[in-house]
Amino acid sequence: MSIIPFDDRDGLIWLDGTLVPWREAKLHVLNHGLHYASCVFEGERVYGGEVFKLTKHSERLIRSGEILGFQVPFSAAELDAATREVIAANSIVDGYVRPVAWRGAEMMGVSAQQTRIRVAIAVWQWPSYFDPAARMKGIRLKTSKWRRPAPDTAPVHSKAAGLYMICTMSKHAAENEGYHDALMLDYRGQLAEATGANLFLAIDGKLHTPTPDCFLDGLTRQTVIELAKARGIEVVVRAIRPEELANASEVFITGTAAEVTPVGEIDQHTFTPGQITQMLMDDYSAAVRPATAEAPLKAVAAAE
Repeated sequence: MSIIPFDDRDGLIWLDGTLVPWREAKLHVLNHGLHYASCVFEGERVYGGEVFKLTKHSERLIRSGEILGFQVPFSAAELDAATREVIAANSIVDGYVRPVAWRGAEMMGVSAQQTRIRVAIAVWQWPSYFDPAARMKGIRLKTSKWRRPAPDTAPVHSKAAGLYMICTMSKHAAENEGYHDALMLDYRGQLAEATGANLFLAIDGKLHTPTPDCFLDGLTRQTVIELAKARGIEVVVRAIRPEELANASEVFITGTAAEVTPVGEIDQHTFTPGQITQMLMDDYSAAVRPATAEAPLKAVAAAE
């Protein structure tokens, strides 16, 4: 498969308030974000030219920076406007947006109080996160040896770049064994999430999802919970042990990139994507499109 490097593409990137040619959006090798992980980011999806829940993403980027001890030098409204500007400049209809903020190169050391906070927003065309054929059959996950850290050991509620190191390691290890992704447990040995998506289990007609106390409460996760409740499906947020996978009839993951993706296998457990998964896949697909954003909720309200 031919790979197009991300540093050698056509287009424009919004960098510190200005649109610059894609190949000129550069940073120095001695920037603090690279060496000390003082970097936060977002992942957003463009559907029909509009970003789903754009302002919530912009607000979370700012909040992530604050958790890491720095202030993103743009307001949520300014980030929203910049995002729309770069989408229009690149003529993106359906794509992926990557806002990122990091400490610059003014200081090199653990303490870097005087560094300038840099901000960039890039956007590109986006295919399915998982192979479409595999996605409909249910992807295969393998439990990772790495665990999500405790809240008092890492800034777990920030979408911080450094927290994804173990995700890359876990996903690579799973892919090397023929799996699509890895399942991550938390520091207590409870179910947490996949490497970039939240987890849901259908058990006896109810949806169960792990309590997000040491990992991100994803915006897609929140949307799917709303959609499930609108369908009259009870959602139970709780601590879930790995052995409870044996009780699940359906399992799926949710994320900006993954959307709603069925899971067919986790280690020795197998699942068949069923009615609940398909219903929420359809409802989510309708919700993210501008012309039909409220369709699932309106349909349920009308039925009631």
